[in-house]
Amino acid sequence: MATLNPLANTYPMPPLPVSKKEFCIAGIITTVYGLDELDARVQDVACLWLLHPRLQTQECMAPVAASTITAWREEMQKPKKEKALGLICVSFDQRNHGSREVDALSNEVWRSGNETHAQDMFASYQGTATDTSHLMDYIASYIFPASEHLIGSHLVLGVSLGAHAGWHCIIHDPRITTAVVIIGCPDYVRLMSDRARLSKLATWTNSKPPGSSFLGSTDFPKGLMEAVARYDPAGLLLGEVASRPDDVYDRDPTTSEQKRLLPLMKKSLQGKRILNMAGGADKLVPYDCGEPFLRWLKNATAPNGWFNEGGVVFEDIVFDGVSHSMSPDMVREAHRFVIEALEQTPTETAGRASKI
Repeated sequence: MATLNPLANTYPMPPLPVSKKEFCIAGIITTVYGLDELDARVQDVACLWLLHPRLQTQECMAPVAASTITAWREEMQKPKKEKALGLICVSFDQRNHGSREVDALSNEVWRSGNETHAQDMFASYQGTATDTSHLMDYIASYIFPASEHLIGSHLVLGVSLGAHAGWHCIIHDPRITTAVVIIGCPDYVRLMSDRARLSKLATWTNSKPPGSSFLGSTDFPKGLMEAVARYDPAGLLLGEVASRPDDVYDRDPTTSEQKRLLPLMKKSLQGKRILNMAGGADKLVPYDCGEPFLRWLKNATAPNGWFNEGGVVFEDIVFDGVSHSMSPDMVREAHRFVIEALEQTPTETAGRASKI
């Protein structure tokens, strides 16, 4: 069962085109948007990484690149705009997608006959986050070989599968300071448990109570659980679902829990900005799957939260009636958030509290 393109109806009118150039970096076809639009007199450049949905290719992110670059250029033309900063966008095919596809079935879900759906999807987008970091190491040497410009900041915007990867990027790479996460989920265990229930997997239905033996089964092996605990935002910060206290989402961590959490939070989220957007009618990636973790993160980063000095800006918006798609309203919010991030100085960002 193929997933419809979440960006199919995002742009009622095609955005104004911008320049694009392809580079082969570390064997990955990497597309860079907006190089020709850069002002030669402006040295500093921000780089927005665009991560595409499952069963799509990097090409579907071209309108996102064009509209975002245009929005930033229009913002810079307004009176009293003193900050000189260029913006480029970068996309590439996720693992086993587009030019990198090896096995089509591995991109499908359980209902479509892929018995290793849970392993395949997590490995794919966690690998995409790794690829993003790897490309960041080298991209300047390809696009600015004479040091014509300096990439001073990195942002990420992901949709669906790309949004899952976007959570990993913002959590694990200190160079990425802003993430726009669109119809993604930060809690892989809850997402896949819900999908296993709906798919009526035997490893879910043949246990009492249903689902009690799913984690650690052949559909969600122990090795995958270990990877989730290392890389998944909820897995990393809250631990395995089975070991989480029932009230963990709604209370402050205990003293012993904070001793473990504070270094992780500082390393993963200090001074970062995250905009999470979800469709209220999304059945493929239901907001409810990520909501407990998102609620926990809101409580932690709120003005009176236990991590309120972390300088985290966190916004969580649910769009009523929107299914698994990137709506035009989401585009407007994404533009606003990216522009706000680009206009911040490091000092200003560090002093901001969470916005919910």
